[in-house]
Amino acid sequence: MPTHFSQSSNSLDSFAPRLLDWFETNGRHDLPWQQHQTDTPNPYVVWLSEVMLQQTQVTTVLPYFARFMDTFPTVQDLAEAEWDTVAEHWAGLGYYARARNLHKGAKQLVEIIDETGDFPQTLAGWEAISGVGPSTAGAIMAMGLHRYGVICDGNVKRVLTRWAAIDGDITKSATTKELWALAERLTPRESSGLFAQAMMDMGATLCTRSKPACLLCPLQDDCLAHAQGRETDYPVKAKKQPKPSKFSNALLIQSVDGDILWLQRPDNGIWGGLWSLPLQFVEKVDGKASGKMTDKKQVANDDKLLAVPSDVRSNEKIYEAEFTTAEQIIHEWLAKNELVTKSISNFLLDDAPIKHSLTHFHWYLTPRQLAIDATKIVELNGKLSAAEIEFKWLTAQQAEDSLGLPRAMGKIIEG
Repeated sequence: MPTHFSQSSNSLDSFAPRLLDWFETNGRHDLPWQQHQTDTPNPYVVWLSEVMLQQTQVTTVLPYFARFMDTFPTVQDLAEAEWDTVAEHWAGLGYYARARNLHKGAKQLVEIIDETGDFPQTLAGWEAISGVGPSTAGAIMAMGLHRYGVICDGNVKRVLTRWAAIDGDITKSATTKELWALAERLTPRESSGLFAQAMMDMGATLCTRSKPACLLCPLQDDCLAHAQGRETDYPVKAKKQPKPSKFSNALLIQSVDGDILWLQRPDNGIWGGLWSLPLQFVEKVDGKASGKMTDKKQVANDDKLLAVPSDVRSNEKIYEAEFTTAEQIIHEWLAKNELVTKSISNFLLDDAPIKHSLTHFHWYLTPRQLAIDATKIVELNGKLSAAEIEFKWLTAQQAEDSLGLPRAMGKIIEG
């Protein structure tokens, strides 16, 4: 049964020619990962850039992409690299699961190249690579291999929902199917790579989230949202619930020489595979309880033994979910030795928690410090080593220079 589209056949047929004419004159043609001006496209470059560009703007990605290409010019270089090197190159870009999938995907791609002599040549082949979804796979096919491929990422969805006045919630599967059907109808069999880049440029430079430049748009004549004066009403998305808040202490456990204890986070979960200060869970509150910040601030700055509610240790589910294995060891070791973590300064503002917003919650991290002697360091090292925990003692500067640190850790040690 054919799919019904709100636009006329003439509008549907003329969409790609109008867009491609605009792109030729007004599009971006100097981005380092673009392959439309070469006869021998490099799918590695497109794959790398597409992963980096997921939920991240071009201006942010450019220096990271350049650094990656300088250090890992081929997929084999990336596959052979140590995870710590990859993480250090990614640090600060956010959404760290992308980096883990990128490293894993590089190893998968090298296996395929060793077996077949080339990168995957089909959509299904690329979708089998870690972290590659239908839109990324379509982009690689279209731009990285100069074959037919369809994209339907956030920029494309915004353009299409406005142009065709698609009023379904874009988080719903029915709307997703409708958008993919429209994207497939509009994408030309020839030059789908140029079309993909043109759609990305349209969403990034003209059909922006706020203040779209409709007067410059080659599609304005039959854009239904523009005709209704309702451009910013699209795409339709269910209203987000307020984010919950999570409160933790970030422990600067220091040697007399100024070295700080750093832990490598587990591969799964937040900041997987990156390096972090040990964290102490304090509490979670729902999105409506932001007023509790004052109470948490007082708790975090009170120089008591541990700033962890008494019910946390007894509630094993919470304890195990909020503390990594290494943090559980440190938490119990501090308690056993009656060691007290203290505020980092005598100034109230310096002790204020650092707010770090993640996809699903706001995280308030309060720096706390503790100096321990050589005997205690040996004892703690033994406990961590016995549990096969990856840890290092480095100064703040050494950690910044050599470890993959989440942006939140940079805020703490720089603040």
